[in-house]
Amino acid sequence: MKNQVFLYLNSIFNKSIRFISVLIFLILPLTASYAEHKQKFVVGYAQDNMANDWRAAQIKQLEKEFSKQAVKFVFTDARGSAANQIRNIEDLIYQKVDLLMTSPMDAALMTPVISQIYKNGTPVVLVTRNILTDDFTSFVAPDDKEIAQQAAAFVAGKLKGQGNILILKGVPTATTAIARTEGFLAEIKKYPGIKISAIKVANYLRGEAIQKMDEVIAEKIPYDAIYAQSDSMATGARLAMVKAGIDPASKIIVGIDYIREAHEAIKNGTQTASFLYPTSASQAASIVIKILHNEKVPKHVKVETQIITKDNVDKIKPIF
Repeated sequence: MKNQVFLYLNSIFNKSIRFISVLIFLILPLTASYAEHKQKFVVGYAQDNMANDWRAAQIKQLEKEFSKQAVKFVFTDARGSAANQIRNIEDLIYQKVDLLMTSPMDAALMTPVISQIYKNGTPVVLVTRNILTDDFTSFVAPDDKEIAQQAAAFVAGKLKGQGNILILKGVPTATTAIARTEGFLAEIKKYPGIKISAIKVANYLRGEAIQKMDEVIAEKIPYDAIYAQSDSMATGARLAMVKAGIDPASKIIVGIDYIREAHEAIKNGTQTASFLYPTSASQAASIVIKILHNEKVPKHVKVETQIITKDNVDKIKPIF
């Protein structure tokens, strides 16, 4: 009788152990998943215009960088509208992102909005484009003014101090285009034999550059060199020139970014040079991760760049 009672109690004990084991097996993944969910940060990027291939590439590279971390990355597309970009920023803050990233299309218009968000406690990382105050956590970008000055000196050298330059300008309200214009004009003043024949706004877009170049050709505006503030615009200029029967190799053409189209054009002689302008995604992502983990970060992070010509085009890969 005692043996039967023992066996019965032992059976109940073993079943209880198995039940508890199964229960633990089922609960642990849920607990781990919950903990993982709780520690995942949300980073929101209010992008300017995904129709700009450079900006689309920047988002793709950020997605890749953040996929390696416990970060949920979301982005919006303002479609080239500062009003939309402001609305998108406000939406991201309403969704309670842990950190805001953006590249302001209009520095003056967007400064008050970004400044208030920063003052309210949300970390803000600005990538390549700045605002008019220091109300941000970190600004990550190459030095646009320095690039513009180097571009002007390079073009002046190629022109031997004499000639006309056409400028294809990016988004005029963005700090990148402002610095790329002011820096270039300040440097080119050192060469009295050189004249800026026209400044055409093409908003960093290939299609708009084609239209503006068509205008230049139709208006018979003289130009010996083109300073395009992005390689997408340089590509648009070349396409318009070819359509009009003008050999791009007959002009000095300098762009910024160093995308694949510029790489090929420099190799075949239809573009003179480009300035490497990384999307700054890896540098910005690194800064963001540090901020999310309460580490100190520099206020300004300079991303290195360099000039690409036929002398080094085969040694340096385009940014995308």
